[in-house]
Amino acid sequence: MKTTNVFLDTEFTGLHQQTTLISIGLVADTGQTFYAELTDYDVLQIDDWLKFNVIEKLRFNAPLSGEDEHYIATRHSDNNPPASLYNSYSIELRCDSKKLKHELTSWLEQFERVDIWSDCLAYDWVLFNNIFGTSFDIPTSVNYIPFDICTLFQIQGIDPDINRLVFVGEWIVDDLSKNQHNALYDAHIIRRCYDKLMNKSETGLNTFHITFYPDPAVNVISGYNHNANCMQEVIQFHKNKYPKSEPLYIVKK
Repeated sequence: MKTTNVFLDTEFTGLHQQTTLISIGLVADTGQTFYAELTDYDVLQIDDWLKFNVIEKLRFNAPLSGEDEHYIATRHSDNNPPASLYNSYSIELRCDSKKLKHELTSWLEQFERVDIWSDCLAYDWVLFNNIFGTSFDIPTSVNYIPFDICTLFQIQGIDPDINRLVFVGEWIVDDLSKNQHNALYDAHIIRRCYDKLMNKSETGLNTFHITFYPDPAVNVISGYNHNANCMQEVIQFHKNKYPKSEPLYIVKK
Protein backbone atom coordinates (compact mmCIF):
# COMPACT_ATOMS: atom_id res chain seq x y z
CA MET A 1 0.00 0.00 0.00
CA LYS A 2 1.47 3.34 -1.06
CA THR A 3 1.86 5.99 1.63
CA THR A 4 1.62 9.64 0.64
CA ASN A 5 3.10 12.35 2.81
CA VAL A 6 0.64 15.23 3.16
CA PHE A 7 1.90 18.51 4.63
CA LEU A 8 -0.63 20.40 6.75
CA ASP A 9 -0.97 23.95 7.97
CA THR A 10 -3.90 25.72 9.61
CA GLU A 11 -4.70 29.27 10.59
CA PHE A 12 -6.97 29.76 13.60
CA THR A 13 -8.35 32.32 16.00
CA GLY A 14 -5.89 32.03 18.86
CA LEU A 15 -3.67 29.83 21.00
CA HIS A 16 -6.37 28.73 23.42
CA GLN A 17 -8.86 25.94 24.00
CA GLN A 18 -11.79 27.71 22.30
CA THR A 19 -9.90 28.48 19.09
CA THR A 20 -11.69 28.08 15.75
CA LEU A 21 -10.41 27.23 12.29
CA ILE A 22 -9.94 30.09 9.82
CA SER A 23 -8.25 28.25 6.95
CA ILE A 24 -6.50 25.00 6.13
CA GLY A 25 -3.90 24.06 3.52
CA LEU A 26 -2.59 20.62 2.60
CA VAL A 27 0.08 19.70 0.06
CA ALA A 28 0.70 16.10 -0.98
CA ASP A 29 4.20 14.99 -1.92
CA THR A 30 2.64 13.90 -5.22
CA GLY A 31 1.58 17.49 -5.94
CA GLN A 32 -2.16 17.62 -5.19
CA THR A 33 -3.27 20.47 -2.94
CA PHE A 34 -6.26 21.31 -0.77
CA TYR A 35 -7.06 24.82 0.40
CA ALA A 36 -10.17 26.01 2.22
CA GLU A 37 -11.18 29.25 3.91
CA LEU A 38 -13.88 28.92 6.54
CA THR A 39 -16.96 31.13 6.79
CA ASP A 40 -17.98 30.14 10.32
CA TYR A 41 -14.92 30.89 12.47
CA ASP A 42 -15.48 33.00 15.58
CA VAL A 43 -14.98 36.58 14.40
CA LEU A 44 -15.14 37.82 17.99
CA GLN A 45 -11.78 36.14 18.61
CA ILE A 46 -10.00 38.10 15.85
CA ASP A 47 -7.48 40.54 17.29
CA ASP A 48 -5.33 43.09 15.46
CA TRP A 49 -2.47 40.62 14.89
CA LEU A 50 -4.79 38.04 13.34
CA LYS A 51 -6.49 40.67 11.22
CA PHE A 52 -3.22 41.92 9.75
CA ASN A 53 -1.28 38.64 9.52
CA VAL A 54 -4.00 36.09 8.74
CA ILE A 55 -7.32 37.59 7.67
CA GLU A 56 -5.69 39.93 5.16
CA LYS A 57 -3.86 36.92 3.65
CA LEU A 58 -7.12 35.14 2.83
CA ARG A 59 -7.69 34.84 -0.91
CA PHE A 60 -11.45 34.65 -1.43
CA ASN A 61 -14.16 37.24 -0.96
CA ALA A 62 -17.71 36.59 0.16
CA PRO A 63 -19.94 36.01 -2.89
CA LEU A 64 -22.24 38.69 -4.16
CA SER A 65 -25.98 38.16 -3.88
CA GLY A 66 -27.02 35.25 -6.09
CA GLU A 67 -23.47 33.93 -6.53
CA ASP A 68 -22.03 30.68 -5.18
CA GLU A 69 -19.11 30.43 -2.79
CA HIS A 70 -15.67 30.07 -4.37
CA TYR A 71 -15.06 26.48 -5.48
CA ILE A 72 -12.47 25.33 -8.03
CA ALA A 73 -11.33 21.74 -8.54
CA THR A 74 -8.52 21.08 -11.03
CA ARG A 75 -7.32 17.85 -12.58
CA HIS A 76 -3.85 16.75 -11.46
CA SER A 77 -1.21 16.36 -14.16
CA ASP A 78 -1.18 12.57 -13.80
CA ASN A 79 -4.96 12.32 -14.28
CA ASN A 80 -6.00 12.38 -17.93
CA PRO A 81 -9.49 12.25 -19.42
CA PRO A 82 -11.69 10.29 -19.68
CA ALA A 83 -10.86 9.36 -16.08
CA SER A 84 -12.86 11.24 -13.45
CA LEU A 85 -11.40 14.56 -12.39
CA TYR A 86 -11.77 13.41 -8.80
CA ASN A 87 -9.43 10.44 -9.24
CA SER A 88 -6.51 12.81 -8.72
CA TYR A 89 -7.14 16.51 -8.16
CA SER A 90 -6.51 19.74 -6.28
CA ILE A 91 -9.21 21.95 -4.84
CA GLU A 92 -9.68 25.42 -3.38
CA LEU A 93 -12.90 26.63 -1.80
CA ARG A 94 -14.62 28.92 0.68
CA CYS A 95 -17.10 27.05 2.85
CA ASP A 96 -18.50 26.30 6.31
CA SER A 97 -17.28 23.49 8.58
CA LYS A 98 -19.87 20.97 7.37
CA LYS A 99 -18.87 21.45 3.72
CA LEU A 100 -15.19 21.31 4.70
CA LYS A 101 -15.63 17.87 6.27
CA HIS A 102 -17.26 16.54 3.10
CA GLU A 103 -14.72 18.04 0.69
CA LEU A 104 -11.64 17.12 2.71
CA THR A 105 -12.87 13.55 3.16
CA SER A 106 -13.35 13.29 -0.60
CA TRP A 107 -9.93 14.81 -1.36
CA LEU A 108 -8.14 12.39 0.97
CA GLU A 109 -9.80 9.42 -0.75
CA GLN A 110 -7.47 9.77 -3.74
CA PHE A 111 -4.60 8.46 -1.58
CA GLU A 112 -4.25 4.86 -0.36
CA ARG A 113 -2.59 5.82 2.92
CA VAL A 114 -1.69 9.24 4.33
CA ASP A 115 0.97 10.37 6.79
CA ILE A 116 0.31 13.92 8.00
CA TRP A 117 3.32 16.18 8.52
CA SER A 118 3.09 19.64 10.06
CA ASP A 119 5.16 22.21 11.96
CA CYS A 120 4.69 22.66 15.73
CA LEU A 121 1.51 20.72 15.14
CA ALA A 122 -0.23 20.75 18.53
CA TYR A 123 -3.07 23.01 17.42
CA ASP A 124 -3.02 21.95 13.75
CA TRP A 125 -3.58 18.30 14.59
CA VAL A 126 -6.39 18.96 17.07
CA LEU A 127 -8.15 21.22 14.58
CA PHE A 128 -7.68 18.64 11.82
CA ASN A 129 -9.33 15.99 14.01
CA ASN A 130 -12.13 18.39 14.94
CA ILE A 131 -13.10 18.72 11.28
CA PHE A 132 -14.27 15.11 11.35
CA GLY A 133 -15.72 15.18 14.88
CA THR A 134 -13.17 13.32 17.01
CA SER A 135 -9.86 11.55 16.52
CA PHE A 136 -11.83 8.33 16.05
CA ASP A 137 -13.65 9.84 13.07
CA ILE A 138 -10.75 10.80 10.81
CA PRO A 139 -10.66 8.91 7.50
CA THR A 140 -9.29 5.39 7.89
CA SER A 141 -6.60 6.05 5.29
CA VAL A 142 -5.04 8.74 7.53
CA ASN A 143 -2.43 7.57 10.02
CA TYR A 144 -3.59 8.45 13.53
CA ILE A 145 0.04 9.30 14.38
CA PRO A 146 1.04 12.73 12.99
CA PHE A 147 4.63 13.81 12.38
CA ASP A 148 6.36 17.12 13.12
CA ILE A 149 9.24 18.67 11.16
CA CYS A 150 10.41 20.25 14.44
CA THR A 151 11.61 16.77 15.40
CA LEU A 152 13.51 16.47 12.12
CA PHE A 153 15.27 19.78 12.77
CA GLN A 154 16.27 18.59 16.25
CA ILE A 155 17.54 15.23 14.98
CA GLN A 156 19.59 16.93 12.28
CA GLY A 157 21.23 19.23 14.85
CA ILE A 158 19.47 22.36 13.60
CA ASP A 159 17.72 24.79 15.92
CA PRO A 160 14.00 23.89 15.63
CA ASP A 161 13.22 27.62 16.01
CA ILE A 162 15.04 28.51 12.78
CA ASN A 163 13.11 30.81 10.48
CA ARG A 164 11.55 28.42 7.97
CA LEU A 165 11.66 30.88 5.08
CA VAL A 166 15.35 31.52 5.65
CA PHE A 167 16.01 27.79 5.86
CA VAL A 168 14.50 27.09 2.44
CA GLY A 169 15.90 30.29 0.91
CA GLU A 170 12.44 31.74 0.27
CA TRP A 171 13.65 35.26 1.04
CA ILE A 172 15.53 35.15 -2.27
CA VAL A 173 12.35 35.11 -4.35
CA ASP A 174 9.69 36.52 -2.07
CA ASP A 175 9.15 39.14 0.61
CA LEU A 176 9.21 37.38 3.98
CA SER A 177 5.85 38.73 5.11
CA LYS A 178 3.96 38.72 1.81
CA ASN A 179 2.44 35.22 1.97
CA GLN A 180 3.44 33.89 5.37
CA HIS A 181 0.43 32.83 7.47
CA ASN A 182 -1.57 31.84 4.45
CA ALA A 183 -2.28 28.17 5.18
CA LEU A 184 -1.54 26.82 1.70
CA TYR A 185 1.64 28.85 1.33
CA ASP A 186 2.86 27.67 4.74
CA ALA A 187 2.02 24.06 3.89
CA HIS A 188 4.27 24.38 0.82
CA ILE A 189 7.05 25.76 3.05
CA ILE A 190 6.65 22.80 5.43
CA ARG A 191 7.03 20.44 2.50
CA ARG A 192 10.17 22.24 1.30
CA CYS A 193 11.65 22.09 4.81
CA TYR A 194 10.91 18.36 4.95
CA ASP A 195 12.50 17.75 1.55
CA LYS A 196 15.62 19.68 2.49
CA LEU A 197 15.94 17.97 5.88
CA MET A 198 15.46 14.49 4.46
CA ASN A 199 18.09 15.12 1.79
CA LYS A 200 20.70 16.22 4.34
CA SER A 201 22.34 12.80 4.58
CA GLU A 202 23.11 12.95 0.86
CA THR A 203 24.98 16.27 1.08
CA GLY A 204 27.28 15.71 4.05
CA LEU A 205 26.31 18.95 5.74
CA ASN A 206 27.64 20.21 9.06
CA THR A 207 26.15 22.58 11.61
CA PHE A 208 27.60 26.03 12.28
CA HIS A 209 27.04 28.60 15.01
CA ILE A 210 26.91 32.20 13.79
CA THR A 211 27.01 35.19 16.13
CA PHE A 212 26.57 38.77 14.95
CA TYR A 213 27.79 42.10 16.25
CA PRO A 214 24.94 44.21 17.59
CA ASP A 215 23.28 46.58 15.18
CA PRO A 216 23.76 50.05 16.74
CA ALA A 217 20.27 51.03 15.65
CA VAL A 218 18.51 48.22 17.51
CA ASN A 219 21.17 47.01 19.96
CA VAL A 220 20.59 43.36 19.05
CA ILE A 221 23.02 40.46 19.23
CA SER A 222 21.78 37.42 17.34
CA GLY A 223 23.03 33.84 17.67
CA TYR A 224 22.15 31.06 15.25
CA ASN A 225 22.80 27.33 15.08
CA HIS A 226 22.30 26.44 11.46
CA ASN A 227 22.92 23.79 8.89
CA ALA A 228 25.81 24.65 6.59
CA ASN A 229 23.56 24.41 3.56
CA CYS A 230 21.74 27.56 4.66
CA MET A 231 24.66 29.33 6.36
CA GLN A 232 25.18 31.95 3.65
CA GLU A 233 21.43 32.48 3.41
CA VAL A 234 21.27 33.17 7.14
CA ILE A 235 24.16 35.62 7.00
CA GLN A 236 22.62 37.48 4.07
CA PHE A 237 19.18 37.52 5.69
CA HIS A 238 20.65 39.03 8.86
CA LYS A 239 22.60 41.63 6.87
CA ASN A 240 19.44 42.60 5.02
CA LYS A 241 17.56 43.01 8.28
CA TYR A 242 20.39 44.67 10.22
CA PRO A 243 22.67 46.18 7.56
CA LYS A 244 25.11 47.67 10.07
CA SER A 245 25.91 44.37 11.78
CA GLU A 246 28.64 41.94 10.76
CA PRO A 247 29.37 38.28 11.59
CA LEU A 248 31.46 38.06 14.75
CA TYR A 249 32.49 34.46 14.27
CA ILE A 250 31.47 31.28 12.53
CA VAL A 251 32.42 28.10 14.34
CA LYS A 252 31.94 24.59 13.00
CA LYS A 253 30.29 22.45 15.64
